[in-house]
Amino acid sequence: MPQQDHDIAEILPEAAPTCPNRQLLLFAIRRVAACGLNDAHATHAFFITFGRSFRRPLVLLRALMAEVSRVSRTKVMVAPCCCPRLTGAEANLLAIIADSNDRPRDSHDRLSAMLGVRDCLGALSSAQALALAFEDCGKPLTARFGD
Repeated sequence: MPQQDHDIAEILPEAAPTCPNRQLLLFAIRRVAACGLNDAHATHAFFITFGRSFRRPLVLLRALMAEVSRVSRTKVMVAPCCCPRLTGAEANLLAIIADSNDRPRDSHDRLSAMLGVRDCLGALSSAQALALAFEDCGKPLTARFGD
């Protein structure tokens, strides 16, 4: 049997979030990463969750994903939607988005390190706007709601 390059715990080190708002964000990130910015499943999930207010968080998620893709100098590993665990990059990105407004400097430093760039203010701004959109729509990404 061929030797595996990576242990599963190394590839998927984090448990999936328990917060339903973070679960939705994770699902949408995975769908957009795998299927493109106009993925219908991500759009439908946002429409079901946010109702008529779905456009703002969806457009901001698309902006964030486009900016991350544009500036990244490293590969950002994303697991399939059905995976019950998170890659390190997914866990980091969810935490960065959730913390982006409360700790912008720390979030920028972590996002820069993850993307392998010195400056990523566009991506940080998109993360901040996305977190605010979730909060404004009554779906905050903060840890106090179950994560």
